[in-house]
Amino acid sequence: MSTLGLVGYGTVAGLALEAVAGRLERPLDRLVCCARAAGADRARGLVERHGVRLAREWVVVTTTEDLIAARPDVVVEAAGHEAIALTGEAVLAAGIELVVSSVGALADDVLRHRLETAARSGGGRLTLLPGAIGGLDILAAAKLSGLTEVTYVSRKPPAAWVGTPAEARVALASVAAPTPFYEGSARQAARDFPKNANVAATVALAGLGFEATRVRLVADPTVSGNVHEIAFRSAAADVTIRIEGRPSPDNPKTSATTGWSLARAILDRFGQEGL
Repeated sequence: MSTLGLVGYGTVAGLALEAVAGRLERPLDRLVCCARAAGADRARGLVERHGVRLAREWVVVTTTEDLIAARPDVVVEAAGHEAIALTGEAVLAAGIELVVSSVGALADDVLRHRLETAARSGGGRLTLLPGAIGGLDILAAAKLSGLTEVTYVSRKPPAAWVGTPAEARVALASVAAPTPFYEGSARQAARDFPKNANVAATVALAGLGFEATRVRLVADPTVSGNVHEIAFRSAAADVTIRIEGRPSPDNPKTSATTGWSLARAILDRFGQEGL
């Protein structure tokens, strides 16, 4: 029986399910969405909207125990840092693969250790989603040769930083030129900007780690999307990567690419029509 577990029911989850619908070789047997009790109705609306094209049966549950009891082949997370802390350890300990989109949660060393321990003891696989970024393969390869410097820069329109600590550091409504408001470690960026800096954490884990990876966050009125820039130096190569992503139409803080990346992970595990 093919069963997909989904944690989350917001923008990224909706983008992913929309992208997967109609691309599967055959419908899944079951789609199980785990939601907070307060969000169960919203989650139900999401799976009902896409469910008929995705699975023969779909259900919403509100506890990690019920999610695990459904025995999904894989659980994909699209719900934020708190969801990783609440559900990740139990899923991995049950021997189920967990695909994490909120990679910034792993800036917490204690949580990351718990997840890694649960994966080893239970047999579950912890998979980190590339999300809005690319080029991680060459970064990881260059790490073997010896990395000397890794910098990540995130440029987003000022409106995309509304509702974050950036508001206390710069007058977003009046920004007229590219204005950096954070420069520091990837760890602190992921902690202070959990909805905006998952890419910083992903780059850190692929490269020099959370303390040595330098991050700059910029409110930039000259860009219309979310721009990600990675630059690194190593014994093998010096590389600069720039990705201009489109923001999600429903949430400017989220790159639409993250939803498509999650969809790609689902299709890789359950099959895509034409491949």
